[in-house]
Amino acid sequence: MPLKVCLLSAHAFVLSEMDRVLRNSAFELIPLQLKSALGHDLRDIQVPEALVYVVDANIEPSATRALLFNILSHYADARIIVVAEQIDSEKSYPLLQMGARGLLTYAEVHEQLPAALPLVANGGFWVPRAVLTGFVELILGEEYSRNLMAISSANLSLREHEVLGSLLENLSNSKIGSKLNVTERTVKFHVSNLLNKFGVRRRADLILLCYQKQRAAP
Repeated sequence: MPLKVCLLSAHAFVLSEMDRVLRNSAFELIPLQLKSALGHDLRDIQVPEALVYVVDANIEPSATRALLFNILSHYADARIIVVAEQIDSEKSYPLLQMGARGLLTYAEVHEQLPAALPLVANGGFWVPRAVLTGFVELILGEEYSRNLMAISSANLSLREHEVLGSLLENLSNSKIGSKLNVTERTVKFHVSNLLNKFGVRRRADLILLCYQKQRAAP
């Protein structure tokens, strides 16, 4: 079954370019041109159901956040990739806080969007390393970082729970090994298993995923 992808933009040219980039790929595309770029309108518009949403952020930041809120309030399991002129911490952090799984610039769309879509659809993240690192450091510096373990999956072994807890304390593999009285090689084995189980590529992705799930929990 093809991956259903909804493309959202207030600009016909951007929408047609994203559609052109993805047209010959194995995706079922639902292009939707937004008739308004105002936050109060985007919070209430009807958005078609899809697994991944590609949102053009060439509107006011508050309007982009209103659109993300709309999507995630109707489709809690939706994956969202945001496309913007540039990716910086000031604009990116609020989007990651809300649940965005991917961040791309317009210049990166042609080469990276086809690869980012299946990865994000499977639960991964497509976020520039510098942005991801900065946001994870922010998360770990906040008081709620202590509660991230609440989202850990029930199918983890006891040792995997212990390693996950240590990862969420931002400990290195060697420090985790000392803490749990196991070798660093054993720690690397468990970290690899955790990344596979959560469907992410990097430790920072795992921390961000835990953060987003913890925020989404009732």
